Amino acid sequence: MAGHRPGLRGPAGGGEASAGRRAMTPRAPLRIGNASGFYGDRFDALREMLTGGPLDVLTGDYLAELTMLILGRDRLKNPAGGYARTFLAQLEECLGLAHERGVRIVTNAGGLNPAGLADAVRELADRLGIPVRVAHVEGDDLTVLNPGALAAHAYLGGHGIALCLREGADIVVTGRVTDAALVTGPAAAHFGWEAEDYDRLAGAVVAGHVLECGTQATGGNYAFFTEHPPGLRARPGFPLAELHDDGSSVITKHDGTGGVVDIGTVTAQLLYETTGARYAGPDVTARLDTVHLTEEGSDRVRIEGVRGEAPPPALKAGLSRLGGFRNEVAFVLTGLDIDAKAALVRAQLEAALDAAESRPADVRWELARTDHPDAPTEETASALLRLVVRDRAQEPVGRALSGAAVELALASYPGFHLLAPPGKGVPYGVFEAVQVDRDTVDHRAVLHNGRRIPVPSAPGTLVLEDLPEPPLPRPLPAGPTRRAPLGLVAGARSGDKGGNANVGVWVRTDDAWRWLAHALTVERLRELLPETAGLTVVRHVLPNLRALNFVVEGILGEGVAAGARFDPQAKGLGEWLRARHLEIPEALLSTAARTSEIPEARP
Repeated sequence: MAGHRPGLRGPAGGGEASAGRRAMTPRAPLRIGNASGFYGDRFDALREMLTGGPLDVLTGDYLAELTMLILGRDRLKNPAGGYARTFLAQLEECLGLAHERGVRIVTNAGGLNPAGLADAVRELADRLGIPVRVAHVEGDDLTVLNPGALAAHAYLGGHGIALCLREGADIVVTGRVTDAALVTGPAAAHFGWEAEDYDRLAGAVVAGHVLECGTQATGGNYAFFTEHPPGLRARPGFPLAELHDDGSSVITKHDGTGGVVDIGTVTAQLLYETTGARYAGPDVTARLDTVHLTEEGSDRVRIEGVRGEAPPPALKAGLSRLGGFRNEVAFVLTGLDIDAKAALVRAQLEAALDAAESRPADVRWELARTDHPDAPTEETASALLRLVVRDRAQEPVGRALSGAAVELALASYPGFHLLAPPGKGVPYGVFEAVQVDRDTVDHRAVLHNGRRIPVPSAPGTLVLEDLPEPPLPRPLPAGPTRRAPLGLVAGARSGDKGGNANVGVWVRTDDAWRWLAHALTVERLRELLPETAGLTVVRHVLPNLRALNFVVEGILGEGVAAGARFDPQAKGLGEWLRARHLEIPEALLSTAARTSEIPEARP
């Protein structure tokens, strides 16, 4: 493609750029954009990012734990499949644009079959008559070493991507790499970073983590969305990062696109699906407790000061397997005597399941009291009784359940009806995160000319340990309080990692931080979120972000694909927490009522 920055190609003949060469030829900032945060994201984002303003590299993140299971089932039906077909359709519309603008594309859309997607991209380019060099990264697939797994993949870093770009690739397709690797790879190629440039790599990891979920960094899913003008809320634009040689970056977006980039939106994404101060990856361990954010203009947030440590000696791998079959049915309970109606139908159905030839192994009931007294509509007068059943075999959750539920139609509580009739039962998956030896992973870059180059493994030496809790700020002086929702003064964002969930909570002023750091303990969180009772909850303190990050272990059971919980990915867990009431200082509530803009974080 025309218009490439020379730093991405490296020196003539390929190979690593030395630290001395980097010092003699300082590189211009690298503009890296994102056009996908998940498999199913906005289709026209690729075109929007290519036409909206200058870019050097455009990335797309298509993979998640659930996606790997979906692609695994796709590969079972068609061994030539297993990759995100949406990307290929997007590229058919936009490959010419990328070629004209000299924008390189890096994506993990290869999923379980990066070589297959790379071949498909070459065929597409040939058909369109566009000369592109397509490379891919492989070695993450460990399925053959894990009998019984539908898919087993190690999380690779960015050095394979960097090698492909240095050797002249226009498009790099990967399988399972870390989300941030889509940014660290191009940055390492552009600036000539070495494997032990930990601070620089850590800065790129943080920028990559902000970009990876697309519009979540530009106002999407944002706790304080009501503070922004409606025009900014309608359709957020996708984010981009201006990366510098020292690892610092500026998060921004194309001019004229919707949404907003500010301290709050960046903080929210930094807390998404993370744990403690150490954010470990295959290339580097980024220290989230060293992140400093400052606003340097409209829709521009600088990230700097990030420190990095060596990566851990083992790599994370995700195992996806079929766990069995599941089914569910929701009974609608309307009007009076909701609890009695629920007790009646539950007793009737339990008796029917007990009498069946094979009772489902796992039976879970949940009553959601969505009803209101003296309601003006039937829907608002109704509650939902939800039943979820799971079993290794299909029959106990299929006909056994559907027959028992439907047969109650004329023999149960008054007003009996269902949201939908239960089906025959569908397969569900289970995700498990494990650690694997780096030597078991054959990380390779497969270049556009077919040459296969081994990617040296980063020297993993760091034994991961929780850092001591940093000193807390002095408490806010005592004063009048009022019982009110936490969300009036604090933002939150939550998400899933396997069976665990995290809830990141942050505030926007020093006084609010002085209160939050002492008020929101693990014990208080358990009171506010009773579903965490009996589970291990770990609190992590991030003073630079004025944030607390809680990890709730096991709340999601066997993960999103098993789907037993009402909110299987814990997306709403943070908003539930914000809606809970506790005693909040009146001074903070008064400040919150006056706040219309998010202040700059402390240096």
